[in-house]
Amino acid sequence: MEVERYHIEGLISFVPRRFEDERGVFYESFNLQRFEEMIGQSVQFVQDNVSHSKKNVVRGLHFQIPPHAQGKLIRVSQGRVLDVAVDLRTSSPTYGKHVMVELDSETGRIFWIPEGFAHGFIALEDNTIFNYKCTDYYHPECEDALLWNDEVLNINWETQGAILSAKDAEAKSFSDYQSPFK
Repeated sequence: MEVERYHIEGLISFVPRRFEDERGVFYESFNLQRFEEMIGQSVQFVQDNVSHSKKNVVRGLHFQIPPHAQGKLIRVSQGRVLDVAVDLRTSSPTYGKHVMVELDSETGRIFWIPEGFAHGFIALEDNTIFNYKCTDYYHPECEDALLWNDEVLNINWETQGAILSAKDAEAKSFSDYQSPFK
C-alpha cells in the first residue's frame, strides 16, 4: 500500500493495493485494523455520505464544530476531484494552511482528514461520485463553512467557472472566523 503523509500533521492519503486481470479490478477500499495502524489512533465511523456532482461543482469548505466535529475518510468511486483540507487548529504551526490532493476512481487514492479541518472539493469531471465516512453524525447546529475562494487561504481550485450552492457562496471569510479547534 502506498501511503503519503503531508506537511500538515494528521493528513494522510493512501492507495490500496489493486489486483487487475482480464475480468477487471479488485481492491480493498477499507480495513479498520490497517487504517487505525496507519493513523495511530482508534476511530469509529458512524455515517457514510455520497455526493454526485457535475464538472466544476465546488462543495465546501465545510466542517462541524465541537462537540460534533467530524473526521472524514474520503474516496471517489467515479470521476475525479481536487480535494482540499484546511487546518483550523489554532495551536498548529500550519494553522490556515491547506493540502490539496487529487482523488480519482482509477487509482483509488483515499484521503484521511481528522477533526479540526475544513474540507472541500471540486469535481473535475461530470458524473463524479464522491464517498466519505464520518466519525460523527451530521448536526445542523454544529455545521459551519469558510468561503471556498477566500483570499487569505489562497487555494488554487484550477477553475474559472465554479458551480456553488448559495450557502457556499456566502460562507465566512477565514480572517473573520474564530476557530474553536485547539
